[in-house]
Amino acid sequence: MGTTTPVWNGIVLAGGRSSRMGRDKAMLPWRGHTLLDHMRGRLREAGAARVVISGAYPDPDAIPDEIGDGGPAAALAQLAPKLDDGVWLLVPVDMPLLDTALLDTLAAMADEAASRRSLRAIHEALEGGVIAVDGWRSRLINCNTPAEWDTLIADTDD
Repeated sequence: MGTTTPVWNGIVLAGGRSSRMGRDKAMLPWRGHTLLDHMRGRLREAGAARVVISGAYPDPDAIPDEIGDGGPAAALAQLAPKLDDGVWLLVPVDMPLLDTALLDTLAAMADEAASRRSLRAIHEALEGGVIAVDGWRSRLINCNTPAEWDTLIADTDD
C-alpha cells in the first residue's frame, strides 16, 4: 500500500424500492438528518472529492436508476458509463454506523487497485478481496426492515 491515499470519489447506493422497510430507507431520520444526508456527509468527511447519489432524488448529484429492480449490480452498470474514470468507493445508504476511520482505510486500499480496471484484477490485488473486519464488524450493520431499524436505534441511543 502506498503512503498517501489517492484522490477518490464516493457513491451512496440509495436506489431500490426499500420494500422490506416499507418506506424509503434514504429518508429515514438519523441524528437530525436523513440517512442519505448522513452517508453523503460521511463520505465527504472521509475525503471524497465528489459524492454521487445512486437513486432518484432531487439533488444535482443524483443519478436515477434506469434499470428497475436490478439491485446494486444494475445500479453500477448504469452508473459506470456516466461517471469519470477514477477511484469510487460505494456505500449503501442503510449502513449509518460506517465511520470515517473505516472509510479512510478502504479509500487507502484503492492505492493498490486504482490502476487495475477489471474486477478480477482488483480481487487479486486485494488478495481475494478479504478484508479483516473484526474491529469494524459493528460498523457494517445495515437495516432492511423496520425491526432491524428499531434495534439499531435502540442500540445506538446515547
